[in-house]
This record gives sequence, structure tokens and C-alpha cells, in this order.
Amino acid sequence: MSKGRLEGKVAIIVGAGQQPGETLGNGRAVAERFAEEGAALLLVDINADWAAATQAAVAAHGHPSAVLQADITREDDCAAIARACIQHYGRIDILHNNVGRSRGDRKTAEMDAAMWDEIMAMNLKGMFMTCKHVLPQMVAQRSGCIVNVSSTASLSARPTVAYKTSKGAVNTLTQHIAMENAAHGIRANVILPGLIDTPMAIERRAQERGVPREVVRAEREALVPMRRMGTAQDVANAALFLASDEARYITGVILPVDGGLLEKRG
Repeated sequence: MSKGRLEGKVAIIVGAGQQPGETLGNGRAVAERFAEEGAALLLVDINADWAAATQAAVAAHGHPSAVLQADITREDDCAAIARACIQHYGRIDILHNNVGRSRGDRKTAEMDAAMWDEIMAMNLKGMFMTCKHVLPQMVAQRSGCIVNVSSTASLSARPTVAYKTSKGAVNTLTQHIAMENAAHGIRANVILPGLIDTPMAIERRAQERGVPREVVRAEREALVPMRRMGTAQDVANAALFLASDEARYITGVILPVDGGLLEKRG
């Protein structure tokens, strides 16, 4: 039997819970893909039940997993994530940050300052704090890999301000971490999903607009050069590559997973 691409690795997946819906979410898909390839997992989510559902899904692969409920907008919780991983497994090889929201975003002149702070706290500050607290262990190991999930919205026109701004800053944060820590054997890269068929993308928009999910899906598919949305598995496969030793000479990269959407937008 061939060795898994993450055999012997320990991965923290932040935002690993599965939201209700007809399709897989990105966090759940990454957890399943990492488990298939041999990683031991710490599954982190603000919703413990959603994280437990992901743990049940990965159990069949036979590798260790643990669940931790945490709110990444709280620094104490971010410190607890790193601490729990070290307590469970003795090391941290991979941090996969899959948390973000656009709900509540508005045009600049209409944006509520308190809502701006909420979106920034989750999308940007939370990623900074989770990275901050895993880095000392990775530096001590002289190895580690961080994969942050941004969005194609960070590099393209968008009608609302906070989500785009926060995700653009995630790109910059990741590149800074990559350069700051390359000499320690630590890599950091960022994935930019495009229009992906996940519960957060489809079910939420369908409910907010009061239309069938098929209407939302058709509208989004029409925008993509490949004429289909991506799946959470597409994002998971990109994350697996970046987390694996196959990408050992790759750091500071911004990788779109978007079916050509950014190329179309220019």
C-alpha cells in the first residue's frame, strides 16, 4: 500500500464543521481529504456539533482526530487551539485556516462600523491570531505549513467593501508570514476559491432571497468560464497539494481555484 501524502503529519483545520446543506463545505472536504492521506487532525469550529459531524465522517480512515470548540475572534481561544494540538499530538505540521463571512457587508457609504469590526475580526484578525499561536511550535520544529483561505473577491471588483478588504489583507498577511518564517522551514500560502457550491454560498443566499437554490446556482455558473461552479473537493485538493511535501519549495503563493473566473474579470 502506498504511503499517504500526509502520513505522519498533524493538521489543525479551523472551520472544520459541516453546515447544513446539500453539498460539502470547504472545511469538511479538507478534513476528509487530509484524513484520506494519513494526517492526524484537530478539528476546530465554533459549532461543536458541526465539528463532531466532521469527526464522524473522517473516522473511517482510521487516523486520530480530536474536536475543539473555539471562537477565533478571541485570542484566548486561538492560543488554546495551538495548545490543544500540542497536548494531543506533540507537534503542529499544518494549520489550515478556513473561516470567513460576508454576511452584513454593505457599500462603503452604507457600511455600519460595528459590522465592519465583526467581519474584520473573523476574516482577518482571527487568521492572524491562529497563525501567531502556532508559529512558535513550528519555529521550534523548524518545519510547518500554513494554508489560509482567502477569495477571488480579494483581487476583483465587488459591490461591498469589508469582505473584499479583509480577504485582500489575508493575502498580504500570508505573504508576510511566508517571508518572515521561510528561514525556519515554515511555508505559508493562500487559496482563493472562486464560486464554489457550498452550503454557505448557496443555501444562505437562496434563503436570504427567497428563491430556490437552483436559481442561485444557475446565476453563479453563468459567470464562470468553465460554466460550472467548483466543489469543496476542488478546494480540498489544492489545500492537500500545498500542505504536502510536493509543495516543499512553494511559499508565499496566491493560488486561485476558480475555473478561470479571475482571468475573465481581468
